Formats: sequence, structure tokens, C-alpha cells
Amino acid sequence: MVLPMLDDSPIFSVDDSTVVESRTVHCDGGGGTLGHPRVYLTIEPEGSVVCPYCSRRFVLAEGAGAAGGH
Repeated sequence: MVLPMLDDSPIFSVDDSTVVESRTVHCDGGGGTLGHPRVYLTIEPEGSVVCPYCSRRFVLAEGAGAAGGH
């Protein structure tokens, strides 16, 4: 039996950006059995960060989170 090869395509497309109000975010891939371990990410000054597990992009809302969190 031959199994199909998995490609390296991200789970989320570029259009799946999540706009957030804080520089610190967490991602669990949607939770449940299809998720991944929860990771905490810090949005850099460029204004976005990508989850290393599922490629979901988090974008800082304009004017939000300037203080940097904790």
C-alpha cells in the first residue's frame, strides 16, 4: 500500500490572519484533537508573528499593545 505524501503547505492561508490587541498571544491550533501544544508568542515591532506549528499569523491591531505587555 502506498500512502500519499504530505506537503508542507501551511494549515492556514495568508487570509487567516488574526488581529489581536496585545503583543503576547497564544496558539493551540484550534484545540481539540486536531490542535497542537499551546505556545505563547510575542509580536515583534513589525506587527506580526507566525505560529511555528500551524502557520497561523497574528497581527497587532493598529495602535494596540505599544507598551509591550508584562
